[in-house]
Amino acid sequence: MKINGVPTRSIWVDEADGWTVHVFDQTKLPWSLETLSLTDEDQVAHAIRSMQVRGAPLIGAVAAYGLALALRRDSSTENLERVAAMLAETRPTAINLRWAIERMVRVLHNQPAELRAEAAYAEALAICDDDVETNRKIGEHGLELLRDIAARKKAEGRGDEPVNVLTHCNAGWIATVDYGTALSPIYQAHDEGMKVHVWVDETRPRNQGAALTAWELGAHGVPHTVVSDNAGGHLMQHEKVDIVIVGTDRVTRRGDVANKIGTYLKALAAKDNGVPFWVALPHSTYDPRVDDGVREIPIEERSAAEVTDLTGKAADGSIVSVRVVAEGSAAANPAFDVTPARLVTGLITERGRCEASEVGLAGLYPDRD
Repeated sequence: MKINGVPTRSIWVDEADGWTVHVFDQTKLPWSLETLSLTDEDQVAHAIRSMQVRGAPLIGAVAAYGLALALRRDSSTENLERVAAMLAETRPTAINLRWAIERMVRVLHNQPAELRAEAAYAEALAICDDDVETNRKIGEHGLELLRDIAARKKAEGRGDEPVNVLTHCNAGWIATVDYGTALSPIYQAHDEGMKVHVWVDETRPRNQGAALTAWELGAHGVPHTVVSDNAGGHLMQHEKVDIVIVGTDRVTRRGDVANKIGTYLKALAAKDNGVPFWVALPHSTYDPRVDDGVREIPIEERSAAEVTDLTGKAADGSIVSVRVVAEGSAAANPAFDVTPARLVTGLITERGRCEASEVGLAGLYPDRD
């Protein structure tokens, strides 16, 4: 995507020294666009845990470079396995993290120690390039859905209306290496001249929708409106949502979808109102080792402070945090929920679209166990 007209990825290696890894600090958005310079595996682990970098595909790419940084200092097999295990524990729900680490370890185990660091950087770049192409293709296959809606509206004499998409959390280019998953079809529709409008869920408690999705849609010029998390069902009842497209942190063999907390409720509202509910799924997020998402996917429980406190921009321009929960009240913060496959209209992958089922996924991914 572009920032101030310049094509930009969300992660890159320093051109001057050839090894420092740069990412955007997402905790500073939308107030400022600041860059983190990561120089060792501990900084990478902290960036992932603290959500300075987040988004399932991106944390996989960042973790891959974390291994590369670690191997610059110590390229032994012992260090490779130690750092891989450490990074794998930073976030439990998104499978892309483990997928990227396992891919890196497979490649690097076969390399002589003296060649591992160079090979690690090459493989991390390959993971990033793969993510970009994967998301571009997801956008193409999702774009067809938006074109169909636009064509139907035109045939009904409503061609002046935009295609209204509702999304939840942030599954845009800032959550990936480029393009995004759920937002990729939207960007491609906008770029080809289609009238498209996005309802952006705020996505409590960290407000990734209001802070990140709204920021990047605005930067790209896509019309959008931020709404409270509880507004989606109302909008669907009044026929103001044509399609829901969300991203995912893990999809099971039978098509259950883990995504940011609140996604399940959107799927229930969509089902009740006959609104198509689609999930953008890159291959790195498909986990055929898991069957029942509700019972088997570990759900990350994050700090209660994310619920009890809000951070925002004060009238004087300063960034402040304020408590919004009564003193003495406990708070729980499950970061994800699981939407059963029965509520999912279909999956948009880089290989095409399919139903959210074991048969549908096996048809697109016969090479995955």
